[in-house]
Amino acid sequence: MAAPLLANLSESLGSPEPAVRLMLSILIGYPCALVYRKYLFYQTATVINLFHAISGLALAAFNFGPQIYHSAVCVLVQFLMMRLMGRTITTVLSSFTFQMVYLLAGYYCTATEEYDIKWTMPHCVLTLKLVGLSFDYYDGGKEPSQLSEEQKKAALPSVPSLLEVCGFSYFYGGFLVGPQFTLRSYQKLLAGELTDSPGKPPNSVTPAMKRFALGFLCLTIYTIFSPYYPDSYFLTDEYEAQPFWYRCVFVLIWAKVILYKYVSCWVIAEGVCILSGLGYNGVVDGEHRWDACANMKVWVFETAPLFGGTISSFNINTNAWVARHVFKRLKFLGNKTLSHVTTLLFLTVWHGLHSGYLLCFSMEFFIITVERQALALVKDSPLLTKLANSPLYPLIYLVQQFFHWLFMGYPLVPFCLFTFDKWLKVYSSIYFCGHVFFLVAYLAMPHLRKALVPKKERSEIKQD
Repeated sequence: MAAPLLANLSESLGSPEPAVRLMLSILIGYPCALVYRKYLFYQTATVINLFHAISGLALAAFNFGPQIYHSAVCVLVQFLMMRLMGRTITTVLSSFTFQMVYLLAGYYCTATEEYDIKWTMPHCVLTLKLVGLSFDYYDGGKEPSQLSEEQKKAALPSVPSLLEVCGFSYFYGGFLVGPQFTLRSYQKLLAGELTDSPGKPPNSVTPAMKRFALGFLCLTIYTIFSPYYPDSYFLTDEYEAQPFWYRCVFVLIWAKVILYKYVSCWVIAEGVCILSGLGYNGVVDGEHRWDACANMKVWVFETAPLFGGTISSFNINTNAWVARHVFKRLKFLGNKTLSHVTTLLFLTVWHGLHSGYLLCFSMEFFIITVERQALALVKDSPLLTKLANSPLYPLIYLVQQFFHWLFMGYPLVPFCLFTFDKWLKVYSSIYFCGHVFFLVAYLAMPHLRKALVPKKERSEIKQD
């Protein structure tokens, strides 16, 4: 009965059935959270964990059928490693190796040249969750003086039970598309601590509905406009026959539209976390905050004229996970740039085995490097500083936004098209303009600094 209904629904929406199943599953998180609030908030941790594990497994089965065994195997192996190996670096390395190899093997065995919703999609979220769990368990055995403040918050004082790991892994608010959260946060949820009303369910319905409404708006925008800006158009003769300016503008608009696919899922899922209480983030300036599970800063994402601002507002919890468990733990390398490159390489591999991911993240690194140099130049140059603060700034802002989104879309092309032959065809049609622009900017930056920064100030900067 359900299959024909889903087929009809997907046909009427013009979306693939797996995408419809995924979105329905994210939305089902809201009634699940309401059940938890009304009937389970005062129950024991065992009962709540059972509810989270069973509901999450049901959603996984609804989307991926018998392939849910992949996640079950990884959860069980993770638990056994912590239980049998203890708080050792061997546990961390074994967890990292096993979970990443399993994920990459899944990518290899299921790879196609299209973006498919299959079991590897939630599994990449689960991989980070389980690897992070091993790090947090390991940190729990260290002296507090050896840990950073964020490590102290996440460190586990004891090994969790298998049921607790299952509830944490399959929690309906984060299993399918994220966000990332720590087991310590999840334990606080079980204990009823994540609430603005001690001893009572949180007053989070209104903030949750606000995120749902915003996510639904983003989903509506994507649903309406995505048919007009499909990835496949890049590979058509019609696109190649268009004027150069049109091809570039298409990249810009396509990037804005395609990203709403991710924004909508994350913001709607965040609403589920807020409704359950997991999104509670304490009191700041006398106001209760509900952004602990925020994966998007939508206003910053829409208005920031800088690449760094957009990147920092996008997939926030995953970026925070990578910063905490990869970038900051590479401090022993003694080189921030090397740590940054290694972190981006990890993100590349975590996303998949296609060449497009490597090109996307390498381009991101290059763009951010040039942008930082440009910002430093504006700061150090009296002329550019004056111009940036002049009445002309609104015009400058519009120009910034145009180039910003054009070159945000530029690395997204290989990210979404995956394979070498596809992204090479598109890049050739726009003459590798992104590479040329940022390479020229990078080479020109020292000369611009000489021309625009007074000699005295250049000397002071060198001394600093």
